Amino acid sequence: MAMAIKQEHLGRDEQIVTTMRTHGKVLIWPAVVLIVMGSLLGFAIALLPPDWQPWGTYAAVALFLLVVIGAVVLPFLRWLTSTYTITDRRIVTRRGIINKTGHDLPLRRINNVNYERSLTDRLLGCGTLILETAAGQPLTLPDVPHVERVHVTINDLLYDMHGAPDTSDE
Repeated sequence: MAMAIKQEHLGRDEQIVTTMRTHGKVLIWPAVVLIVMGSLLGFAIALLPPDWQPWGTYAAVALFLLVVIGAVVLPFLRWLTSTYTITDRRIVTRRGIINKTGHDLPLRRINNVNYERSLTDRLLGCGTLILETAAGQPLTLPDVPHVERVHVTINDLLYDMHGAPDTSDE
């Protein structure tokens, strides 16, 4: 479960409905890079001529660490620190390792909720959520796990907030 926003960052009587990280699909390539780099490191150390020891090993390990930090550790930290939180009043996005960025969208400003799912997203169980407001540019939340369920949750919150449509004249 993703780290929820802190209680002191919630409004009075505001309740968290759900909190999630972006889908873990962004970690597939870093995992592949880690496996490949580990294999290459092993081969490099095994194939180094004896007269290059130990400095050749040090150089191979240093190169391995540089690639792993850039291609594995940083994407993992970005994923770990990217969260979507839905409360009974707003949609809260937070991301960033050192410099934090966030966006809060009050539910009352949302006019329309859509989602998109590519074939890959369907296979992996995620999608992109699109929250449209009258203010212009929609808020697009990529890689939302179980996007259809989240879509229904937000629609239920909007329905509860605005009430059922008046059908008394029918």
